[in-house]
Amino acid sequence: MGMLSEFKEFAMKGNVMDMAVGIVIGGAFTKIVNSLVSDVIMPGVSPLMGKMGEIAKLGIKIQEKAEGQEEIVLRYGAFINNIVDFLIVAFCVFIVIKNMNRLKDFAGGKPKEAT
Repeated sequence: MGMLSEFKEFAMKGNVMDMAVGIVIGGAFTKIVNSLVSDVIMPGVSPLMGKMGEIAKLGIKIQEKAEGQEEIVLRYGAFINNIVDFLIVAFCVFIVIKNMNRLKDFAGGKPKEAT
């Protein structure tokens, strides 16, 4: 078997195609989550933190801009935004996997465990 035909066989397996679809959908979902966090959640959280602007713009200047040097800013607000993004994505993935497992148990006829 040639390398090209082996690659074709590998690429056409169901798991690889499912993974490719998941990556594409995940990329689109990331845009939705980023918009949710930066456009909906963070503007509502900003007043609670005493800042009326965007949280993503919060930072501490370490070095002022000088001749021949750039300003150095520790952007902790962007870090907070990314943490919220991650938590939302992780929670959504958790919910999807939990429901998929529930459907597998239901379709397989396995008795549901008491929680």
